[in-house]
Amino acid sequence: MTRGAHIFAVGTLAALTLLGGSALPPVPADPPVPGQPTAAPRLVSYESCADALAGLRAAAGAAVGPWGFGGGQRMAFDLGAVPKAASGARTLSAQAAPEHSTTNVHEPGADEPDLVKADGRRIVTVTGGTLRVVDPAARRETGRLDLTGAMPELRWGRQTTLLLHGDRALVLAQVGAGRMPATRAMPLSDVRRSDVPFGDVPRLILVDLAGAPRVLGTYRMDGSLVDARQTGSTARVVVRTQPRLIFPREKRSTDARRTAVNRAVIARAGVEAWLPAYEWTAGAERHVGRVGCDRVSRPPVWSGTSMLTVLSFDLAGDRLGAGDPVSVAADASTVYGTGTSLYLAGQRPASARPGAPRVAWRAGEQVTEIHQFDTRSPGRPRYVAAGTVPGTLVNQYALSEWQGHLRVATTTGDTWSTRQKSQSAVYVLRPDGDRLVRTGAVTGLGPGERIYSVRFLGGSAYVVTFRRTDPLYAVDLTDPTAPRVTGELKITGYSAYLHPLPEGRLLGVGQEADRRGRTQGLQVSLFDVRDPARPARLDQWHVPRAYSALEHDTHAFLHHPETGLVALPVGDDVRLLRVSGTDIAEVGTVSHTGAAAPVLRSLLVGDVLWTVSAAGLRATDPATARSLDWLPVT
Repeated sequence: MTRGAHIFAVGTLAALTLLGGSALPPVPADPPVPGQPTAAPRLVSYESCADALAGLRAAAGAAVGPWGFGGGQRMAFDLGAVPKAASGARTLSAQAAPEHSTTNVHEPGADEPDLVKADGRRIVTVTGGTLRVVDPAARRETGRLDLTGAMPELRWGRQTTLLLHGDRALVLAQVGAGRMPATRAMPLSDVRRSDVPFGDVPRLILVDLAGAPRVLGTYRMDGSLVDARQTGSTARVVVRTQPRLIFPREKRSTDARRTAVNRAVIARAGVEAWLPAYEWTAGAERHVGRVGCDRVSRPPVWSGTSMLTVLSFDLAGDRLGAGDPVSVAADASTVYGTGTSLYLAGQRPASARPGAPRVAWRAGEQVTEIHQFDTRSPGRPRYVAAGTVPGTLVNQYALSEWQGHLRVATTTGDTWSTRQKSQSAVYVLRPDGDRLVRTGAVTGLGPGERIYSVRFLGGSAYVVTFRRTDPLYAVDLTDPTAPRVTGELKITGYSAYLHPLPEGRLLGVGQEADRRGRTQGLQVSLFDVRDPARPARLDQWHVPRAYSALEHDTHAFLHHPETGLVALPVGDDVRLLRVSGTDIAEVGTVSHTGAAAPVLRSLLVGDVLWTVSAAGLRATDPATARSLDWLPVT
């Protein structure tokens, strides 16, 4: 019988323990699922590696099928596609740097990685593996560092982002580490303990900016970079890993036999197949390690097919260290942070099963799992609670923590299905011990539609659903036990991003559409939401056949509340708008003409607007859109 190898793997640093030969031991047809939850299931921390291995093997064995875990569900997350918000905040550093805009983030006190960072005294970017520092006052480059010397893989890296604290910059990238083709033939006798690089892995670089930029240290870990948040000097980086398992593919076999073979792989794997491995450097030092079994927890429902690890780094220090990791046997694609909490949320995989073997799990059911960490203290966060809500999230703006409660907006069903018609809801959860329990909900929003954008503002929520028209729902959440819809506005098109403005206004950016739901080009809407019973649109700005990157990348948005300036990416350029209490006016266009590179970011330093592309930086007068200077990337 010809056997190939079906590969389901992530990681570059650690060996894996698998089959030592082709003989297959008897494997139970349906291995028991770990744990016996009580009526009020609690989070479980493993007390030993033997305990962790038994639980992980059993959960993974119950989740695996003839073709692996859901057909090989490895995911990579592009930081540039993670939505953010609340820009325009102007800051003044302790060193009396010029006033400047900051990254457009969701919550104050929880900074987010971005392509560009500024502190008023400098603008920091990373392009093509090179970190550059620009002095906005002198309008010249003052520092440059080739990061590929520390990590050659950055030459082929995907989008690189930054966090900044004082004279320290943390560079985050998801880069290639070599790949074994998934169709490579591999006899079972050749599947053995080995160091095999698979897929892409997170790379972090700590850079000192005090003088000429220099690398202080590096960090790399198995898995995919999900996202990161920074509170004060502490950066918390979330990494998703999957078991390093190779499932042999038997071309001429039954599904039952293939499943039994895969379960045999799992039954013989060591605990290191699940525990993320890492490497960090500081100068000439090099250290390797692995997340300890005592740092892994699991929720009541789990599959053993993925692991989430939160790493904590002090950016005020001179090295990254081991990252003080804490892991949970779960999956997530959305990170939401505040100044005191970190939430990881994702759709429960269809292979997940409750801890009690007799509890039924309905195929295709849409459930979002949410894991809460306490980040009030520097260093390692404390895993405190887990909960679920029906449906799926549109992005991190579907989550909001307010007055001790978590509000969550989700959509269930499908817009194209006649049997499972879609609708949306807002749920309110509160911590109860180590569980997030529901206190109230408002359901039935937008029948046959899905959520396109959400904005929570204090005790209110604004939810946009769309299929053919765009209802903007106003929801009162002041009573967490009885949320209620207070008003609704139906217009054509949709808003993919909602931004709060002064005096009860809301700016929506998305697409205009005809009455059949066909998009007609970029639309910016100015809403008046002072009366929750009667939300109204005051003005509209429309560019036919145009699209804004803001729909999927809200870091690209800039708003300056004092002047009403809005910098909005449109195509390869940036359009400058002036938004007042009643209307939207166009100021002009900023283009990096001839650079053959789209403008990616806009920021203000003092009274100068800076726009950034892969080709360079342009200084512009924001009042007139007149170009003041051009600094090419050379």
